[in-house]
Amino acid sequence: MTEWRGAVSARRSPTLRRRRLSAELRKMREAKGVTGTAVEAHFGWSPGKISRMERGDWVFPNLRDVRDLLDLYGITDEVTRERMLALARDGRQRGWWHTYRDMMSDSATTYIGLEAEAASVNMYQIASIPGLLQIPDYMRPMIRTGPAQISDEEVEKRVEIRLTRQQSLVGEDALRLFAVLDEAVLHRVVGSPEVMRAQLRHLIKMADLPNVNIQVAPFSAGNSVGLTNFCILQFQEPDDRDAVYVEMYTSELFIEEPEEVRFYSNFFQYMNASALSPAETLAKLRELAS
Repeated sequence: MTEWRGAVSARRSPTLRRRRLSAELRKMREAKGVTGTAVEAHFGWSPGKISRMERGDWVFPNLRDVRDLLDLYGITDEVTRERMLALARDGRQRGWWHTYRDMMSDSATTYIGLEAEAASVNMYQIASIPGLLQIPDYMRPMIRTGPAQISDEEVEKRVEIRLTRQQSLVGEDALRLFAVLDEAVLHRVVGSPEVMRAQLRHLIKMADLPNVNIQVAPFSAGNSVGLTNFCILQFQEPDDRDAVYVEMYTSELFIEEPEEVRFYSNFFQYMNASALSPAETLAKLRELAS
């Protein structure tokens, strides 16, 4: 099972609030039948401003701009207006990840912000253990991988980011995680054999959590060449569309177009069905850990 919608999340993310506000404003403009260019001309805004707002490319939503748009679109219902302004106010808050914004790409920052309030994450990994399931001794050599020189201080900050993200997997409102790992991930030694044994034991421990489902896609499952690590974010509210975060060798890609999201969802379902069952995966992990 990879579809899940649980109770309303107590984990609140300003990123999701901004995303929701942007989508609502776009719907209101389209319902009014006006173009973005007409809106910009009406307010004397610079070209492209409304497009940026409707894409969610704003760090701190401007309350006056939101009020002006609600007036222009003829939104007079006080409940609706207050809901939109509440989204804008919440969107102006700073998540814990804001402290590390200079170390991450915009796509990675957006992903972490949405992950913070996601109901569930479907994750397929062909290169490494997912960050949400890594131990610190596995993280450090992974973070150092690549041609760029990274200082010890930055390495430790990146470890902090992953450990903070992992907190979403515990507690009453825990994130639901479905992870399919290519078998090669389990055999690729990171750090040392001792580190790998500790990492595999950690996977066994995490698999015991009721909200974590780990499966291994064995070598016999078929050809996955051409695909890379990706995560599908699912949210509690039906109006919050699923999104996909794709890790590539030199960059990241954040996908929200429904057709493209559907492609990754279908592939995940295929690999999920082809993978070992959770019980078989546990047996595999115990065998390798020993």
